[in-house]
Amino acid sequence: MEPGNQIELSGAKLDSIHLTCIESYKFLDELKKACLKLNLKMMSVSFDPFSKLEEVPKTPKQRYEIMTKEMPKNGELSLNMMYQTCGTQINLDYISEKDFINKFKLSSFLVPISTAIFANSPIKENKFSGYLSYRSKVWQNTSRAGLPKIFLEEIDFEKYVDIAINMPLLFVFKNSNYYETEGKTFKDFMDGKLLKINAKPDITDFKNHLGTIFTEVRLKQYIEVRSLDTCEWDCHCGGPAFYTGLLYGSLDEACDIINKWEISEVLNAYIDAPKKGLNTVINNKTILEWGKIFLNLSKRGLEKRSIKNDSGKNESIFLRSIENILANNKTKADQIIEKFQDNNNLDFLYEKT
Repeated sequence: MEPGNQIELSGAKLDSIHLTCIESYKFLDELKKACLKLNLKMMSVSFDPFSKLEEVPKTPKQRYEIMTKEMPKNGELSLNMMYQTCGTQINLDYISEKDFINKFKLSSFLVPISTAIFANSPIKENKFSGYLSYRSKVWQNTSRAGLPKIFLEEIDFEKYVDIAINMPLLFVFKNSNYYETEGKTFKDFMDGKLLKINAKPDITDFKNHLGTIFTEVRLKQYIEVRSLDTCEWDCHCGGPAFYTGLLYGSLDEACDIINKWEISEVLNAYIDAPKKGLNTVINNKTILEWGKIFLNLSKRGLEKRSIKNDSGKNESIFLRSIENILANNKTKADQIIEKFQDNNNLDFLYEKT
């Protein structure tokens, strides 16, 4: 359970999008049945479209209490992030440091593109927010988050560790308790400067610390892509398929494209994408145009992987929702705005029972 009672599925390590999709659908089906018994309704958007922040029920966990106190100090929308957003996170592995460098760089350059294509959170407090992905807007104004410029450069393991150990701790979990750290960094912890804790950190402490870095792309023993709004059943697996095709099947070709982009343009597009969506420009092309280019690369990558389901179809079948978005120049957020204007209410967002 996340701070605002959002329900998260931490999926298993699986070999294909077919298996990932089966796992997700099974989870969603179980959740739907549980909701029916409890007279609750599900919806698939990435920002709570109804509630004001102060109205959201809070999950009673000690670490969330510390986060609620600390996070707003360095990001004005941090509490909105904690209590009102959700998204689709994609975890991808790597086989070497060189492989990591290329995959991490590509994932970072693609952040504005995935923000625009998968935008699905335009409503805030029963009104159009002015953004297609208000979730992305919130995360851009969240403590310990964003898209650091260094992520668009040749970042390696050592550089990432340097970033991590010099970042302030959010808390330390020791002896079944969470301790506040008063702005001390993980390096201070390593140097024995946390007076409340009479111990040096171990690898578990470092893993916990890595999990409190909320950037758009994140490194653990795998790469986490965190820039996508969540999506309903018919497009739920599109994002994972898109990235799998690019990072596992067409990595070199995709890197050849982004290596020609100016970092400053990507950072500007990152700021613009939550509002401008597919009309955002990078290197003299709109994200609508770039999206089609990367979609074709992803499709070729998935076809090259040639991992088939029981019906003999490869993973590219999961790209259909993205094909529709780009063919019609209409994101899920655009569709919500149109329906909202037609219906003058948001009942259509609820999962049909």
